[in-house]
Amino acid sequence: MTANGEVGDLICRVVLYFSLTFPGDVSGELLVDIGSGPTLYQVMSGCEVFNKVLLTDFLEVNRQKLRSWLQDEGGCSLDWTPFLQHVCKLEGRPPSAWTEKAARLRQVIVDIVPIDVHRPQPLALDVLPVAGADCLVSSYCLESASPDLAAFNRALGNIGRLLRPGGHLLLIGTLGMSYYFGGPGVKIPTVPVNEVQVCASLKESGYTLIRLEVYTLPQDCLESGVFFVKALRK
Repeated sequence: MTANGEVGDLICRVVLYFSLTFPGDVSGELLVDIGSGPTLYQVMSGCEVFNKVLLTDFLEVNRQKLRSWLQDEGGCSLDWTPFLQHVCKLEGRPPSAWTEKAARLRQVIVDIVPIDVHRPQPLALDVLPVAGADCLVSSYCLESASPDLAAFNRALGNIGRLLRPGGHLLLIGTLGMSYYFGGPGVKIPTVPVNEVQVCASLKESGYTLIRLEVYTLPQDCLESGVFFVKALRK
C-alpha cells in the first residue's frame, strides 16, 4: 500500500486530536513520549496534566532538534508557534495563550534521552523511577521502527516495561501501509498492520484495551488509515 500527501494531512489531524485525550482520567506525575522524533505536538496538551515530561528518540539529530527548542537559543529550525496556537484553540483557550503553553512545556520537560524500543530495557536504568511512568505516548514510532510484525509485537512489550501497572498507553499508528510520506521526498517505511493485529499485539503484550478508533483515508486508499489506542497496563 502506498501513500500520498493526504496521509501527511491525516497524520497531522490525528495527532492534534490526540492532544485532547489527556483531560479526564489520564494524568499523573510522569509522561514519557516514546520516539519523539524532532517533534513536540504530541505532548503539547499532556504538559498541562503531568508534572514531568520525558522525551525520547533513537537518533541524536532528532534529540538535538528538541534540545534547540527547549534551550530557546534560536537554533531550532522548526517553528512550533502555529501548532501551539492550534492546540490552545482545541483546549478552548485563546491562541494568544501559546506563549504560556510554550513556557509550561519548557518547564515540565525534564530530559531528552536515547531510546531503543527493540531492547528489552529500552531506556537506561537510571532514567525512570523504579515504579515506572504514569503514561506512555507514542505516535507513528513502533510500526516505523520495526521491520516486521514480530518486531512490532516485541517493541510493544518492551516499552510496556517502562509503564507502571495501571498506567496508560496512548498509541497512534498507521494501518495497512508499507510506507507513508513524512514530508516532501521523505518516505518512511512501516509494518502494514491491521486492526485485528493491533488488538492481538496489545493483549499479548499485557495491555487492557480501553478504546480503539480508526481513521480511514479517501477511497483511493481504501485499505489504509490511522489508529488511535487508549490502553492500560495490567
